[in-house]
Amino acid sequence: MPKSVMLDGYNLGLEKGTGVATYARNLSYELHELGYRTDVLYGTRASPGIDPLLREISFFDPAVGVPPQWLVILRYIRDQLTSPLGRRAVKVPITGTVISKTFEARMPYFDQIWNSVNLFDVALAYFKTYNRTLRVSGLRTPDIMHWTYPLPIRVPGAKNIYTLHDLVPLRLPFTTGDIKRRYLRLMRRIVKDADHIVTVSETSRRDIINLLGCPEHRITNTYQSVEIPKKFAEKPEDVVRREIEGAFGLPYKGYFLFFGAIEPKKNVGRLVEAYLASQVSAPLVIVGGAAWKSDVEFKFINPTTNSYLEQIDNMTYQRDRIRRFDYAPFSLLVSLIRGAKGVVFPSLYEGFGLPVLEAMLLGTPVITSKEGSTPEVAGDAALLINPYDARDIADAIRAVDSDADLRGRLSEMGKVQAAKYSPEIYRGRLKELYDRL
Repeated sequence: MPKSVMLDGYNLGLEKGTGVATYARNLSYELHELGYRTDVLYGTRASPGIDPLLREISFFDPAVGVPPQWLVILRYIRDQLTSPLGRRAVKVPITGTVISKTFEARMPYFDQIWNSVNLFDVALAYFKTYNRTLRVSGLRTPDIMHWTYPLPIRVPGAKNIYTLHDLVPLRLPFTTGDIKRRYLRLMRRIVKDADHIVTVSETSRRDIINLLGCPEHRITNTYQSVEIPKKFAEKPEDVVRREIEGAFGLPYKGYFLFFGAIEPKKNVGRLVEAYLASQVSAPLVIVGGAAWKSDVEFKFINPTTNSYLEQIDNMTYQRDRIRRFDYAPFSLLVSLIRGAKGVVFPSLYEGFGLPVLEAMLLGTPVITSKEGSTPEVAGDAALLINPYDARDIADAIRAVDSDADLRGRLSEMGKVQAAKYSPEIYRGRLKELYDRL
């Protein structure tokens, strides 16, 4: 039975807030609950110097000691030449000297943090040049090295397992900016070299078996867990009402909500089209940062025209109906979800679809896609729509908007469905996997 597990910090950078970051962070806390020693390996620019205090400072502020451009170039050349020898990691002492409360919500659980300077960038460049995985040494070798993202790196002496969340660049290649030839080569290499592959849905599991030729006995679907701290999830209703009215100027239970990255896969452009066609009076609120091709998703409400007046008129018309926020702190995002009449998540393809379960856990009715893993995750507790059919999405929005009984049923069924993805159940799947390895 394993005693120690190490995770990568690729998606745990202090400025990131992606779904994969949530996965990695939740995983770290579940490993701790299972009693494993849990270390995290980062690849930041943090100083590798011998001064422990400077290492701690630079972990929270990687800009400390940023070298000039000419030195960056020299180091890149050096890394390319020396990568076949592997990279070394060093301990990052987190003593509490740095007041890091600002980052508490984004930090994983850890017994020890390690760092290898620019590890992930070096590994990807090494794979591009040599078509091989980079070795990391200098750290306390764990029983299991769990890479939460497909990275061409391994820790010698450990069981190296890799989570492949989905194969969207292969299934919907037009929705990502990956270089597909290189991506496919990397996925095949990881499947070939890994001690085991982990994924988060049966949809993704079938894709990995069918497209990458992974033997069935070498891949396990653990799903994910959904959990929201009680201080946010059980906040009094009157407090939630005040927060969304005060911070966003929105009526409690009087708007529809989408939250997530603004990128082609999320289908926000078609959502906007469907919402406007639905003619419901409740505004549509979109919370998410601009990602790849986000300008295309908003082209309908921010048109490029030769007429300045025409553009202004169109934007003015939509101003009160569609409201967009780049970011909301997690506590306020939870309140936004709880205060919504419904969450609409019409993604073209997801490996899991965590926003669907987060909304269900909070008792908010969900409209989501029939494609990818979301019907598998949502079960019969959501209204399932064809994400390529704006009329189908509009009909679902109208149904949820006008039918209080339907909203009540979806709310109760959603809570039951979300309970199937509790931390306790997830923990059991992880323990079974690690013990088997």
